[in-house]
Amino acid sequence: MIRVLHEKCDKKLADNPKLPYNAYLIEYKEGEEHFFDIAIGDKAVDIFDHYYDKSSKFVNMVQAKGLVNPRNWVDKTSQKK
Repeated sequence: MIRVLHEKCDKKLADNPKLPYNAYLIEYKEGEEHFFDIAIGDKAVDIFDHYYDKSSKFVNMVQAKGLVNPRNWVDKTSQKK
């Protein structure tokens, strides 16, 4: 199972060390434009398969600069106040 944290975002968001270390920066094309997503998953191959199946315009996938253990990482955007 994968989860997209940021869709069509600035690739500099992947430089955040507060991301989990299983986060990846995915580059893909729609038309002539390049877009970036940040996604997490149990295995890198799951993320690759998802994006390859979603779009035949898959370009690249690199590990983000996250340093946090995925078990300890908390998504601040999904927390309720």
